[in-house]
Amino acid sequence: MIVGVDIGTSITKASAIFHDGRVGATASMPSRLIQLSGGRVEQDLENVLDSVASVVRRIVASATEPIEAVALTGQGDGLWLRDHEGRAVRPMISWMDARAADTIEEWNTGGASSVSQQIFRLTGSGIFPGCHAALLHWLAQNEPESLAHAAVAGYCVDAVIHNLTGVITVDASDASLPFMDVTTGQYVPGALELCGIGEWAHLLPAPAGPGALFRLDDRGADLLGLPVGTPVTGGPYDLQACGFGSGTTRSGEGTLVVGTTLSCQVLTEDRTIPPDADPAGMWLCTPEPGLYLRVMPSMVGTASIDWLLGLFELAPEALNDLLLLSAPGADGVSALSFLSPAGERAPFVDPLARGQFSGIQLRSTRADIVRALCEGLAFAARHCFEVMGLSDDVAACGGGLKSEEWAHIFADVLGRPLYLPDDAAVGARGAAMIAWAQLGRPVDSDLWRAQRRRIDPDLDRAALYNTLYGEYQQRLDSARALWPLGRVAHPEGADRSTRAGSITP
Repeated sequence: MIVGVDIGTSITKASAIFHDGRVGATASMPSRLIQLSGGRVEQDLENVLDSVASVVRRIVASATEPIEAVALTGQGDGLWLRDHEGRAVRPMISWMDARAADTIEEWNTGGASSVSQQIFRLTGSGIFPGCHAALLHWLAQNEPESLAHAAVAGYCVDAVIHNLTGVITVDASDASLPFMDVTTGQYVPGALELCGIGEWAHLLPAPAGPGALFRLDDRGADLLGLPVGTPVTGGPYDLQACGFGSGTTRSGEGTLVVGTTLSCQVLTEDRTIPPDADPAGMWLCTPEPGLYLRVMPSMVGTASIDWLLGLFELAPEALNDLLLLSAPGADGVSALSFLSPAGERAPFVDPLARGQFSGIQLRSTRADIVRALCEGLAFAARHCFEVMGLSDDVAACGGGLKSEEWAHIFADVLGRPLYLPDDAAVGARGAAMIAWAQLGRPVDSDLWRAQRRRIDPDLDRAALYNTLYGEYQQRLDSARALWPLGRVAHPEGADRSTRAGSITP
């Protein structure tokens, strides 16, 4: 048995994962997401470590078999600055953070010669406010003392690994964005220089090699309640782990993750960067050489639905019933789902992107408005998959798919079957799958893949959504031309947050 741990943006989960793919006991604990003015979003490292310790200890206490390893996955991007001992130099900056939106806007200007386009041609990574490139640049300009006191500019998972094992490392999937050439597994110095942060290159840890195993030191063993020397693995990060845990293991297959972010991803052996492509998304290293994960992770998924249901003073559990009260097409109501203060990062990058609803009438109901937003997110997913050239099956996972009707909307909009895993612990499951391979005991991938069900699209609804998708693209084109006007009405520096303190989306 392996304890799989998925360190999410607002909640940490651990599950007992068995070698045949079955999921046993599961534990979860919220972690604090700190919302500050100016679109800043941070986390406390000690709070995250406490959440990991709590959930792992609960799985250990219920274990029915020996624990062979702890397999970690978790949120990517952001900036987790630490000293040599793993202690936080400053609060960890979340991938949701918008403080560097001005920088991205500046780097996006200039067409083919823009910084964003040049980095994309070098590494295949689109940059956005919450990625390493923008955040390191922002700190260099505004908090150089934080960088001077740091030993590591890493990510969530490697920050936890550091504190459990004492090892400074990073998984290649995390390190892929935004400075790595994934075909060589090496950072590209020119990408750092383009961002004006070449002098801080020493803060980037060397990516772990294939099959890397770490072991709990005294502190880690004390935190988790496991013996010193217990093997620990760190990665791939959550988007990729969810794909593996959902049964996506072959080139051409895709995964839809309907979580806090809406992530679309396709496994591919082709790392050709289209010359005229929007500088969005990324290619990630996978544990298999020559196989890459093409990812389009939009900024907001279920967080937008939680926000809307909150406005209507409804619980998340009301979603499925609401969707059933409105017909496909939401009685003419439509939505663009770009609700993050940091704008959008896939399938295009625009820090000024904002959401909208249209077609609302006096007869429109709460159900129509909610359904319109769910359909808008499905259209955004289709847009991402079309950019990436999806050619095979799509597995789907994430908390949003607790709603059966929303799962059907995605199948109808994509016009292809969705395969939903039998268990929701797909991130922990994917991390465990990789950990067993690194322990020299690879799992039966066909057996793991069989543990899911199929949702077929309805042909009539798929035809309707095909028409509505064309209208969605026209509205999106119109909105993109208008978003810069919002900058005049709401200048940077204004406090856009609705609440300061700790939240649990």
